[in-house]
Amino acid sequence: MLPLTLLFLVLLLAGTALKLWLALRQRQAVRAGRTRVPVPFDARVTLEEHHKAADYTLACGRLGIVEILIDAALVLGWTLGGGLDLLDRLWSAAGLPPVATGTAVMMSVLVLMSVLSLPFSIYRTFVVEERFGFNRTTPGLFVVDQIKGLVLLLLLGTPLVLLVLWLMRTAGAAWWLYAWLAWVAFTLVLTWAFPTLIAPLFNKFTPLADAALRERIEALLERCGFHSKGIFVMDGSRRSGHGNAYFTGLGNAKRIVFFDTLIESLEPVEIEAVLAHELGHFRRKHVRKRLALAVALAFAGFALLGWLVGTTWFYAALGVQPSPHMALLLFMLVAPVFTFPLTPLGSWLSRRHEFEADAYAVAQADGRSLAQALVKLYRDNATTLTPDPLHSTFYDSHPPAPIRVARLASLSAR
Repeated sequence: MLPLTLLFLVLLLAGTALKLWLALRQRQAVRAGRTRVPVPFDARVTLEEHHKAADYTLACGRLGIVEILIDAALVLGWTLGGGLDLLDRLWSAAGLPPVATGTAVMMSVLVLMSVLSLPFSIYRTFVVEERFGFNRTTPGLFVVDQIKGLVLLLLLGTPLVLLVLWLMRTAGAAWWLYAWLAWVAFTLVLTWAFPTLIAPLFNKFTPLADAALRERIEALLERCGFHSKGIFVMDGSRRSGHGNAYFTGLGNAKRIVFFDTLIESLEPVEIEAVLAHELGHFRRKHVRKRLALAVALAFAGFALLGWLVGTTWFYAALGVQPSPHMALLLFMLVAPVFTFPLTPLGSWLSRRHEFEADAYAVAQADGRSLAQALVKLYRDNATTLTPDPLHSTFYDSHPPAPIRVARLASLSAR
């Protein structure tokens, strides 16, 4: 057995075991906290609502455990199990040019991965979300969404894969640098185009109609020095009962978006506070920082792949024949196995940004209203109020509810 094969198997097994252990810790913590609503939520969350949040978290956790096991099996099946090699031989028999063959193999893998994840999406939507009253997606709408997503994957992914594979074969030793530049350009264009070209394919966005609320929000935007293409309400209730708010886009294409479910559940002063938090991400340059970090990590990844593509042991250790498209596929499938231990660092950075955005919101709006809005969102979205601290540290992009609300109370008191 080659050293890389052994290392891959050890890390895959260890990572899967760690994921399962964290999932079990989360289940134990949620079960243990189910009997009583924790302070300071006991005045605003009923015991029945607390039970619903716990049961919802446990149901999602059970599905998550199955996904962990299936994902590990699929990674093994694609690599050492011979899945990639079989698909590669099938497409090679078609006699297409090398770049076309590589593109066909890669897009086939991406499509098959989407299809294999479909049972989990169906179960999550029509069993778990339905059971807890969140699902509003009809089977017809679900099918249409899946078709649209698949078409977008093919339309957007195929040209990018073609370009990268062409560069790998024609651009010499520096191909990875040009491929990285192409990926950066693609990412920026996609981020810019998402609000106006892609998101409307799935949801309807209408300008905020409430004049008083719009005036309040425009005053906040003026104080924060934020300029956007408009304030929009998204028909999130068409698919789900969950509520949210966000801003998206780059440059002059920035948009502020509220889910209609959030508009219905929060008071105007609370909506203003939630928006102030989202604007905090903008003013603290979190979007730019995360984008810069993604670009830097992609640079390191492409540079590493530029070295690996010229070795023979990289392919042999993972069960495929050497080729540019196999190098890309292996890297895509195997890299998460090696980088999983770094997950807490990304979660920590995200939680730090959330704290900074909260502090900005307290300075620009009413911090107590933000805390009240969060409690309503926790309640309405059935978010557990008693997560396992270690599970939260490892995975959660947002601070746990008790810590976040306590911090907001402290900031507001100052």
